[in-house]
Amino acid sequence: MFESAALPHDLSKEDFDKIEPRLREDLLDAQFELREAKKKTILVLINGSDGAGKGELLDQLYEWLDPHYLDTLSYFAPSPEERKRPTYWRFWRDMPTHGRIGVVLGSWYHPALDGRARGLLDEAAFSQALNDINEFETMLAAEGVTLLKLWLFLPEKEARKRLKNVLRADGSRKRPVVMEWNHIETKNDRKRLNEAGLEMADITSTGLAPWYVVAGDNDRYRDIAVGRLLLEALHRAGADAVPDKAVKARTAKSKAPKDAPEAEIPLKAPSVVAALDLTQSLSPQDYREELRHYQHALTRITTAKCFRERGLVIAMEGNDAAGKGGAIMRIREALDPRDFRVHGIGAPTDEERAHPYLWRFWRRIPVRGQTSIFDRSWYGRVLVERVEGLCTQNDWLRAYGEIKDFERQLAQADYTVVKFWLAISKEEQLQRFRERQDTPVKRYKLTPDDWRNREKWDDYEQAVNNMVNLTSTRRAPWTLVEANDKNFARVKVLRTIVEALER
Repeated sequence: MFESAALPHDLSKEDFDKIEPRLREDLLDAQFELREAKKKTILVLINGSDGAGKGELLDQLYEWLDPHYLDTLSYFAPSPEERKRPTYWRFWRDMPTHGRIGVVLGSWYHPALDGRARGLLDEAAFSQALNDINEFETMLAAEGVTLLKLWLFLPEKEARKRLKNVLRADGSRKRPVVMEWNHIETKNDRKRLNEAGLEMADITSTGLAPWYVVAGDNDRYRDIAVGRLLLEALHRAGADAVPDKAVKARTAKSKAPKDAPEAEIPLKAPSVVAALDLTQSLSPQDYREELRHYQHALTRITTAKCFRERGLVIAMEGNDAAGKGGAIMRIREALDPRDFRVHGIGAPTDEERAHPYLWRFWRRIPVRGQTSIFDRSWYGRVLVERVEGLCTQNDWLRAYGEIKDFERQLAQADYTVVKFWLAISKEEQLQRFRERQDTPVKRYKLTPDDWRNREKWDDYEQAVNNMVNLTSTRRAPWTLVEANDKNFARVKVLRTIVEALER
């Protein structure tokens, strides 16, 4: 951890009044620049002892900053709705857009600290939780989120004295106070909480997101120290923001297929797609029988009592015209329409581009007991965005690890993740394109981009090969579907889902 600033801890009112006007002006100017650039988000995590002034500090920030672009993100124990989703879902849901500042009370650190203090997490589980947080914060930093992590420190004796003066005999409070650790009552639990806090600081104070300790026994010192730290974070965010011209230049470079960094991944590995036997087929009679069998099995599993505690996430990827829509339709027919959603994923909206890349997928994760089907998915970052040069090379190279972490979190939260690549031959695709072109009710499915993408067939095949090799895991394996025959493909998709749920 770092000490907050070179200020006297007993800062007088006179000195505060000298410093505060200029600091406030500087904060507003820096906030305006952040808002205008719209390239970074600031998250201020306020943590620390009850009684150290977390609520008062928040009020001060609202007085100093433009409140129209300031969000308070406050979290208590998860609601029944939140408990039905992965742990990080509620933080992703509320993520502010670029250009805004979010102040977080009850952050992603609280479940780990609380569990450790009450003996619900052993040392290994606590360390794993902190390592998960590091990965999460590293990804946020790469996606344009600047973190300012504050720990307001107050000696336990002083904290208890302050709280005693706030609480009435009937349990009500004389003034508002943020109380997050009042349920940690025993001496042993408080000791474990203090030890957990030290370990948290040791593991999660990183170069990208260090912890800052701010003494909370003097309100004036606390507010000025935090104000200066926030100003530094705003300046740092401004310095890190890449001008539009530089982004375009860097993106243009990423289009070159032989950039040096690509040698770091196995680009020349044997193609898993080229090895598929696309001649496999199913007779109409066998198709009807197997389709009915696996649809009934899927209905039975997803309506069983045990499925209420699980979730199902299906990612459908494939060549253009490979039959994703037809396969999804056969899945739909087996599911209760109240318990699933199909998300057609296209180019990100302006709002989605103003958030970290995975935001638009996290917010669509269903509650347990329900299903989400993604028609195109988070793999767009390593497929179309990579091949078309819509993101930088660094972006898609790091996406492999971020995606695996995302899917690992889903699996740990009792979601079954099933991923499909539907593959057809180049000749079969051309035939289907022509059929769509000549069929009035199918013409909407064919776009100029589809024809243009054919010209980059080899580039897409290489991207798919890397995607499968680098992101097929035990928890979320890829299933490659030979889709020249639509009947064969639809049955294989259904069979794979049923077998995954049965496991």
